[in-house]
Amino acid sequence: MKLVIVESPTKAKTISKFLGKKFSVKSSYGHVRDLPKKEMGIDIEKDFEPAYVIPDKALARVSELKKLAEKADMVILATDEDREGEAISWHLLSALNLDEDKTQRIAFHEITKTAIEKALENPRKIDLNLVDAQQARRILDRLVGYELSPFLWKKIRRGLSAGRVQSVALRLIVEREKEIKSFKPEEYWSIAAWLKSKKGELETKLLKESGKSIGKMGIKNKAQAEKIYSFLKKSQFTVSEVSKKEVKKNPLPPYTTSTLQQDANNKLGYSSKQTMAIAQQLYEGVKIGPEGTVGLITYMRTDSLNLSMESLIAARKMIEKKFGKDFSLESPRFFKTKSKGAQEAHEAIRPTFPEKDPESLKEFLDSKQYHLYRLIWQRMLASQMKEALVDSTTVDITAEQKNSQENFTLRASGSIIKFKGYLEIYGDKLPMSENILPAVELKEILNLIKIDSSQKFTQPPARYSEAGLIKVLEENGIGRPSTYAPTISTIIDRNYVEKDENRKLFPQEIGILVSDLLVEHFSEIVDYKFTAKMEADLDEIATGDKEWVPVIRDFYGPFHKNLKSKTKEIKKEDLQEKTGNKCPECQGELIIKFGRFGKFIACSNYPKCKHTEKTAEEKKVDDEFKGEICEACGAPMNVKRGKFGIFLGCSNYPECKNIKKIEKKSGVICPKCSKGDIVERKSKKGRVFFSCNTYPKCDFALWNKPTGEKCEKCSSLMVFAAKNKVRCSKKECGFEKENNNIE
Repeated sequence: MKLVIVESPTKAKTISKFLGKKFSVKSSYGHVRDLPKKEMGIDIEKDFEPAYVIPDKALARVSELKKLAEKADMVILATDEDREGEAISWHLLSALNLDEDKTQRIAFHEITKTAIEKALENPRKIDLNLVDAQQARRILDRLVGYELSPFLWKKIRRGLSAGRVQSVALRLIVEREKEIKSFKPEEYWSIAAWLKSKKGELETKLLKESGKSIGKMGIKNKAQAEKIYSFLKKSQFTVSEVSKKEVKKNPLPPYTTSTLQQDANNKLGYSSKQTMAIAQQLYEGVKIGPEGTVGLITYMRTDSLNLSMESLIAARKMIEKKFGKDFSLESPRFFKTKSKGAQEAHEAIRPTFPEKDPESLKEFLDSKQYHLYRLIWQRMLASQMKEALVDSTTVDITAEQKNSQENFTLRASGSIIKFKGYLEIYGDKLPMSENILPAVELKEILNLIKIDSSQKFTQPPARYSEAGLIKVLEENGIGRPSTYAPTISTIIDRNYVEKDENRKLFPQEIGILVSDLLVEHFSEIVDYKFTAKMEADLDEIATGDKEWVPVIRDFYGPFHKNLKSKTKEIKKEDLQEKTGNKCPECQGELIIKFGRFGKFIACSNYPKCKHTEKTAEEKKVDDEFKGEICEACGAPMNVKRGKFGIFLGCSNYPECKNIKKIEKKSGVICPKCSKGDIVERKSKKGRVFFSCNTYPKCDFALWNKPTGEKCEKCSSLMVFAAKNKVRCSKKECGFEKENNNIE
């Protein structure tokens, strides 16, 4: 009997389907050894030797696997093919006391019969370079976290943490927020004209004044705009140039971890953590009717754009069968990765069986699995389809008056898809828009329908979405495919960062304080280039070009020395914000402190004086809810602060434990029941949404914040949208316009 060990029970179930009775497939349920939880577990004096332990939750599993291994003729370690998987195999070898001569390591990037059989035919030894790279990352992160976090506890408050990659991600979010706060909007005006030709209407935008380009910011104020408006009102509009050209639009490459997380966030609203969890399910296997459990996608932690020849042949057959030969390529299209420090180049994320289209699997997948699989399937097949051919047209129109030297040029742009090519796979929901222009002739005189002159303001840079943050991290070579999701989850779980109503990331005050402290005093830890250099060093360890101990030593020496110096140099008082007021009990200085649940005011003479006060924000809320009575016992309600923010609690606590949420009102009345207020709420997964506060009586809800306006087209509520737009909350309506209200 041969014992095959994998990480997860689902993966074990899928693999066991392909192997006969001579194999027993068991799961380790993840890691079987790790650094201890309550101590550093690294001997710095002995070349950073780690002291691995078997966690309590893994003891029973290790014991069971050890017994099975003793009876087996051969133990086959079939963990994932990346560094983490290699390390798990290495830990299993040690924890189970396996005989290396009776142990094999196999790796595969998809869970299919062919891939498993091929892997079994080509076993190998554990790649110690990959193990060292993973071990080095783990030790680095433990050293930073274990030494820097207590420093933050002493100087700010207990419970804070710092990490190598998470601190850089936090810095990016904090710096973006500071850019937004310091941004000063500039006024400009936009002028558009609607003109009528013999065969239809054209929407045009102002392009030039007397042959000189105006530019986006060219019209600075109302007086300038009114002057141009008046001129255009009295002008004759003549078609001066018609330009047509055929443009080829090529498909994007198949997904890597980063691009999948970005697209799933942008198109499906999934967090990076959620995307990876769903992708893991698709990779490990889903029950597909009589076929049983089937792995539907290749391994989802990769930065490679490669596709196997077998998958390319299968994709071509599927394209020809579903769309016809006109849409398939004569020879495969290959892509080259542009990712900094791309490593572990196996395959891009793709369907294991391109012939299994999303609709054929829909009944077996839950909604989230279906939508993510469809993204992966469409992207891979599109990458092997012919390019789209688009006729791009621009029409320039000259606006002039008799006896005037001045004139203006307006431009209308549009396109017509001549051949859909890869766009065919997306059906009606094309990933590009087309504005079809009516046919016009040179020197044709056009009639003016209307002119629109609108005031606009430059917008600050947008907050990062998860997709945007991952893109920047990847561009700077910070982190790797396996680290993006846990990095973002960590800074959210630590309450350093939250998501706004548009699912964009913004820092909390504690996050700003931690980031500023690290930037000022531990610049190397949060330096973009330094962090990218560390990632490059880890890559070189993985390829055997560097040894891990010198890399750790070169980092730890200066880091530890600086930490010791800063521990003495920085006083907690230096980081505390002074209120300028005196303590009413001892006349000490009142300062702002951070507690478990946020800011509060306390005496600087603590612990001698234990006087505390509420912040101005809490006092404001106190005034707002003064006189609120507990409906359970009739006692006054007090404003209190807890893990999830401020709330109303009965003053008769603990005798009465009644609590009430403090609602964040949007100022908009519910359009469904006309009684309740639309208030801000949070879903179980932390996503902000807006709903009627009379729920469950009224179930009206929106994902975006309502503006209070009604749609000009269908009278539904308008909501704030991305890119400074407001749009109709009714999806079918589709009405959208610019938001010119500067808050």
